[in-house]
Amino acid sequence: MSIENLSKILKESNNIVFFGGAGISTESGIPDFRSETGLYKTDSGQRYPPEIVLSHTFFMKHTKDFFKFYKEKMIYTGAKPNSAHLALAKLEGMGKLKAVVTQNIDGLHQTAGNKNVYELHGSVHRNYCTKCHAFYDLNLILESNDIPKCPKCGGTVKPDVVLYEEGLDNDVINGAVNAIEYADTLIIGGTSLVVYPAAGLINYFKGKTLILINKSSTPYDSKADLVIHDSIGKVLSAAIKFTS
Repeated sequence: MSIENLSKILKESNNIVFFGGAGISTESGIPDFRSETGLYKTDSGQRYPPEIVLSHTFFMKHTKDFFKFYKEKMIYTGAKPNSAHLALAKLEGMGKLKAVVTQNIDGLHQTAGNKNVYELHGSVHRNYCTKCHAFYDLNLILESNDIPKCPKCGGTVKPDVVLYEEGLDNDVINGAVNAIEYADTLIIGGTSLVVYPAAGLINYFKGKTLILINKSSTPYDSKADLVIHDSIGKVLSAAIKFTS
């Protein structure tokens, strides 16, 4: 019944926004952070906790150690879009999904075919020189020894991802807020809604229907019009079949 309800909502909606977190990429083999099998719970062998390594201070003071962790734990070159990503791309192709707002940095939404994606925490596929601001793709990071250096000026190349202690990009935030504010349906999937300021974006939603799809409960379940505790890939792909 939940799938049928979701499909009905999708059929009747013309301005859908999807807001997603790490849970949408776990089905592509990328671990999340806070679950029992997530990065923060299973990486006890590291010299420093992941929360410390992924901070601006650590990047500045222990750059070599940062990149060792980053390349081993944050980049998954073999990951492919899963059924959830593909369903969202199809929904956009139908003219119904207007934007994807994501906390993920893996770029899988774009690989699947989504065009209008707001990456709140940046992307592993973009990297920039901290000195001359030249931009580079992921290959520069992967092919570097220890600390990636800019071929043009020799400056340190930093991933264009938001680390702890860093602020979110204002243009990305404004775009995401605008998309959510004017959506008639907001689908939230694969996120526990505990990471701020990203989780606070849903407070801008003024539309008709709020949908939550997540394997576990969230603080916003009671506010949603439809809550489905199941695999987001299974749910979205099934709903799309009924919608198209």
